[in-house]
Amino acid sequence: MNILVTGATGYIGKRMIPLLVNEGHHVICAVRDKLRADKSYLQEEQIEIIEVDFLKPETLKNIPKQIDAAYYLIHSMSNTSNDFEKLEQECAANFKNALEKTQVQQVIYLSGITNDNKLSKHLKSRKNVENTLQSNNYTLTVFKAGIIVGSGSSSFEIIRDLVEKLPFMIAPKWLNTKTQPLAVRDVLSFLLKSLGNQKTYNKSFDIFGPEILTYKQMLLQFAEVRQLKRYIFTVPVMTPKLSSYWLYFVTSTSYKLATNLVDSMGVEIIGKKSNINTILNVQPLSYKEAVALAFEKIEQNSIISSWKDSLISSGRLKNNFHKYINVPKYGCFKDYKELKIKNSKKTLDKIWSIGGKTGWYYGNFLWKLRGYLDKLFGGIGLRRGRTSTTDLDAGDALDFWRVIYADKEKQKLLLFAEMKLPGEAWLEFKIEDNLLKQTATFRPRGILGRLYWYSVLPFHGFIFKGMIKKLNE
Repeated sequence: MNILVTGATGYIGKRMIPLLVNEGHHVICAVRDKLRADKSYLQEEQIEIIEVDFLKPETLKNIPKQIDAAYYLIHSMSNTSNDFEKLEQECAANFKNALEKTQVQQVIYLSGITNDNKLSKHLKSRKNVENTLQSNNYTLTVFKAGIIVGSGSSSFEIIRDLVEKLPFMIAPKWLNTKTQPLAVRDVLSFLLKSLGNQKTYNKSFDIFGPEILTYKQMLLQFAEVRQLKRYIFTVPVMTPKLSSYWLYFVTSTSYKLATNLVDSMGVEIIGKKSNINTILNVQPLSYKEAVALAFEKIEQNSIISSWKDSLISSGRLKNNFHKYINVPKYGCFKDYKELKIKNSKKTLDKIWSIGGKTGWYYGNFLWKLRGYLDKLFGGIGLRRGRTSTTDLDAGDALDFWRVIYADKEKQKLLLFAEMKLPGEAWLEFKIEDNLLKQTATFRPRGILGRLYWYSVLPFHGFIFKGMIKKLNE
């Protein structure tokens, strides 16, 4: 079958693609920018990459007519918190209009459980999208999931941050809200097994794990799996705004994403029972089993996707990803250093392992201080880390940087800064003619940008000089 996957660079999409390929399907990956598509797709005959932005109708012509089924996996929770409902509905309408011109027989949509009369903005938007996707030209299968548990998922990483960093928690009352967490591998099973299954056509199913847990119980059970003793006290006086700041400062989430999560977490998410588990032969894992399996993936350094790599986690770079690949030459300040290479392979491996738990090789306390200051002023800080300890691809989050270009064969890595800055910044590592070339470029915005550059210049001399030497050791 020819399968269209939207949200192909997202958390679920990146995990669905190899499963579909393994089933023998031809997969068409719809991405806004080909630079962000996984490089391995280029070597896979069964995978086709097309550039489509569902907010730009002129790009919809790139969708082929010969499509048998499509997955709608497009979601937005932050960056544009004031208008994401409107944008999600517009995306869905454009998707529907485009798909109705193809031969598609089935559309599968992953949504959120919406059985409460008082829905959060996020869940209300998901419900509106479901209504928009209804069509007489194709069948629609809708799966509504609650909290998804898996390595790299936003809920998993936020709970992990809270549990591993805070022995004692004075937490907001929404920690007593009930939900039914579901393992990501079970989500993928539902999505995969429903493909072409007529018993799921034009139907909607809530999918959920076997337990009803409060967020507090989830935190404590997570701690048990990690063999940690944790104490949690809930208080009724913490407002949604304070709750958002609590999540923002303790975890790796952005403030706007934290706001939307708090909005959603105040709503009880209990799924409606159906016979979908029997129809598709899926027996969901318990919460503890899901957490344990997630850590197996983390320990094996085999996390396929992470919410942090989505542009949702971006502090600055939300659109026009490709334009940042061309580092400006004029009107910029630069810190350029080069060093003769002792061992190019060793140096290249060090470059590809930079950031995250490895750190920045020199002056790490200053990098951490910069991350703390960034968080203090509403930025993303260093807490995003990196998805893999050894691999980098265009689009990956790397502490408060975003990978714009990564090609190990061409021996070049280009990063774009997503911290709060009065301007734009790039950091490039390149090996040419047996020389390691390290360039920090800053394009200031106004007088404040110039003052910023000169204020940090002494630290740059200290940090960048030490870093290039460590990369060459």
